Amino acid sequence: MMPETVRQPLLLTPPTSVQPPPLASIIVLNYNGAAWLERCLASLHAQTIFSQIEIIVADNASPDHSDRLAAELMRDWPNGRVIQNGCNPGFGGGSNLAVKQTTGRYLFFLNPDVWLEPDCLERLCQESERARVGAASNLVLDYETNDVQARGAVGFDLFGFMVGPKAGQVPERLFASQGFFFLRRDFFERIGGYDETFFLYCEEFDLSWRIQTAGEEIVHVPSSRMHHRGAAGENPKGGTKLVELRTSDSKRFYANRNHLLTILKNAQHVLLLLLLPALALILAEGLVGALLLRRWSFLSRSCLDALVGCWRLRGHVRAERRRIRAFRRCGDFYLLRFLSCRFSRWHEFKKVLKLGLPKVDQR
Repeated sequence: MMPETVRQPLLLTPPTSVQPPPLASIIVLNYNGAAWLERCLASLHAQTIFSQIEIIVADNASPDHSDRLAAELMRDWPNGRVIQNGCNPGFGGGSNLAVKQTTGRYLFFLNPDVWLEPDCLERLCQESERARVGAASNLVLDYETNDVQARGAVGFDLFGFMVGPKAGQVPERLFASQGFFFLRRDFFERIGGYDETFFLYCEEFDLSWRIQTAGEEIVHVPSSRMHHRGAAGENPKGGTKLVELRTSDSKRFYANRNHLLTILKNAQHVLLLLLLPALALILAEGLVGALLLRRWSFLSRSCLDALVGCWRLRGHVRAERRRIRAFRRCGDFYLLRFLSCRFSRWHEFKKVLKLGLPKVDQR
């Protein structure tokens, strides 16, 4: 689905003043999340610091009317409300609109297909206050088990993709959060929030890179535990368990285009060389996919359209590079310490071995 014109959000439930101002504002960005909202919101209500937070469900014009479900579930909450963005501006656009409606010192961005263990937010707040860092990332587990899904990223590989910690490694500091951000509001606003041109995918890597560029750190809080289904919208089969791999031409377009945009925007000079292997990998993916699927439209959409999309956004890239230069504290030579020779996408090959080749929707 292509981005629509952004309108001002409409309140579905009246705003409430929380006194004193909340410690953290939890933003659940929702699009057709009816199957997941009840457990997600119940886990937020069960938080040990529930009275010190506010919960915003920001809905991107969900056709399943899950905004009404969220409003009903939070009907009696003094610190919860639903806003209707009135269109689908994507993850970044919807999240940025929701931030304007919040007052917390910290921001935490979630999707509906998660549930938090009761002390998850308390531990994130405590560690962020203790470490005095700009951002924090919690431990992400599978939805129904305690199997580790993500510990954040400790660097990036030669293709510019995020690299997770080695098996058994529990990092204190991260290069990037893999999906969910807890960070100070003032810092989020200073580095420009989410890039709304991305629409879908790579928003967390782009934001992470800007955090490092600004000279801040991302602390890993393994005692803060959250359970995540993942790919719930793109790959709903199996309910709470992932039973197959599924993607689409459009998903690969956004993922590839935005990956290139992240490098183009944030690399100062030497790290622009990451574009060369990244481009080679995107081309290889397009060719192999087209051969396996027996249709060249996959190559056109996932690769060629991604390149054209970057070219069309060249003005945006130039403007972003100027803006980032204004708050840059760490350059490429500093960030080279995060470069890893490990290929970060081995986990995807392992998934293929377990679940088979991805099913690709032509849309």
